Amino acid sequence: MAMSLSLLFRRCCPKNRQALHRLFSTASTSESSDDADIVISGGGMVGASMACALAYSDSFADKRIVLLEAAPDRGDFHLPKRYSNRTCALSPSTAGLLSSFGAWEEIEMMRSQPVRRMQVWDSCSDSMIAFSQEDMTEPLAWIVENDVILGAIMRRLRQAPNPVDIRFETSAKSFVIPHVSESWEEKSKHPWVKVELGGEKSIYTRLLVGADGSKSAVRAAAKLHTVKWNYEQTAVVATLRLAEAIDNNVAWQRFLPTGPIALLPLSEEFSSLVWTTTPEDAKHLLKLPEESFVDAVNDAYWHERDKNALADKAVDGFSQLLNNIMPGGTAMKQLPPTVTGVEEKSRAAFPLELMHASHYVRPRVALIGDAAHRLHPLAGQGVNLGFGDVECLTRILEQAVAGGSDLGSLNHLLTYETKRQRHNLPVVATIDGLQRLYSTDFTPLVVARSLGLTAVNSLTMFKNLIIQRATA
Repeated sequence: MAMSLSLLFRRCCPKNRQALHRLFSTASTSESSDDADIVISGGGMVGASMACALAYSDSFADKRIVLLEAAPDRGDFHLPKRYSNRTCALSPSTAGLLSSFGAWEEIEMMRSQPVRRMQVWDSCSDSMIAFSQEDMTEPLAWIVENDVILGAIMRRLRQAPNPVDIRFETSAKSFVIPHVSESWEEKSKHPWVKVELGGEKSIYTRLLVGADGSKSAVRAAAKLHTVKWNYEQTAVVATLRLAEAIDNNVAWQRFLPTGPIALLPLSEEFSSLVWTTTPEDAKHLLKLPEESFVDAVNDAYWHERDKNALADKAVDGFSQLLNNIMPGGTAMKQLPPTVTGVEEKSRAAFPLELMHASHYVRPRVALIGDAAHRLHPLAGQGVNLGFGDVECLTRILEQAVAGGSDLGSLNHLLTYETKRQRHNLPVVATIDGLQRLYSTDFTPLVVARSLGLTAVNSLTMFKNLIIQRATA
């Protein structure tokens, strides 16, 4: 009796299964030599991690995965002596995802800095809140350079048991999406997405994953609408030298009327700056001589010019009341380290906006990362939401494979959308609300937010809930 196709697949090694799968699954297409089960458009941190998660999953051993990345291949990553000015605060859940395919271990062998305490305070009053690691087995977060994260992921991707077709210096010119694109012809009824690479080259894919950033071409081609607005703010980033070597495991953030300024630990002697301010002030900061820029950073953390007398009196009285009710329950304010220098050519700036896609999916299309959502950096949650998208979509696609479903079926893609929007939307709304609440020196709002922050700082259980939500 002839061997069944499924038995043949099970007895083949992974590489042979991939070849057989392409043979049988693409025989009906006009471009059978270049078809794929999943095409990921965008090879940044989130897109590359999506490819890596699939490449290390047994469910995709017989699937063909293609990763398109416009940038050139930088080869194996070598750790530079100088720190990059672009960093992320990775949550424990993100570390877990990266560890699932070995990238977190690569990061630990290079460099990362744990955050064991976080202090946030208002320049308009004495209100503050502090989060610590006391009741946690893991740090609150790890500060890691973007280049280190991507280098670790790409290293693991090249070593994956299920090879991924990585195409550097390649980006799609256009996408033909069934029932969506005007160029899709009803008479052809081709069920897959056509990824046009220019010239005569194209790829047909069962599922197109858009990981191509906030200006996503995949999102535009799929006609997935967004809600977005410009904050009229700019983030200034830099790598700063501290006055002396310290443990440096505290993240410091102060809310100024023009936006928050954050100092994130990199090592005993260096920290990463993310200073949100007006576009005009950002231009001024970039032009300042090093000594003047350092003075501006220290002044932003120490000055008392924005203090509101009424808010201070309200906070003092409320704090005394809370101490009488819950003695010792309020965390004490600590002083941030003094900055003495800025690394050469580390200053840069980028505009800030909010963007959220109304839907993350279409039939045969799914968005992840900044292609689906972009938020203000004040809470450092942007990339963690993207990695959360990767973990969720991978699990749902594994379930689809196990059930013999079409990878591009809207049924399971809608499950991904529902789960991620239920998680992401509250985060987006909360961060946007905080940004608006702290971008004013209007006295009634200053008093209200100061009392609220002081109250939360005294409630350990509530703070733990915030930490659990932020690290999930």
